[in-house]
Amino acid sequence: MIKHLNRTERTQRRSLSEHTAFRKFLPLFDRVLVERLTAETVTKGGIMLPEKSQGKVLQATVVAVGPGSVNQKGVVQPMSVKVGEKVLLPEYGGTKVVLEDKVRRVKIIGLNQQ
Repeated sequence: MIKHLNRTERTQRRSLSEHTAFRKFLPLFDRVLVERLTAETVTKGGIMLPEKSQGKVLQATVVAVGPGSVNQKGVVQPMSVKVGEKVLLPEYGGTKVVLEDKVRRVKIIGLNQQ
């Protein structure tokens, strides 16, 4: 029997299977692991942008999430973001994590609903 996966399940499987390091790192509690999006190197008109003119990318894709925070009564509050969602990061702050020679940040300031 073939099981059809919904969009979220496909995104979760694709995201985690593409990056073996992410399978080794699972966030705990209210932590989130994100992968920063790459800067645009070519404009829509086909003009190549030099590295100096490319700004710091503040958007990222959620790769893994912890189960959520635990309140004073011991109840787990679920996370407000899901794997595969695009989020906005702070310019400074967050915790850098290096996985397979790639730098990751695990602090989010908002959800990008494009």
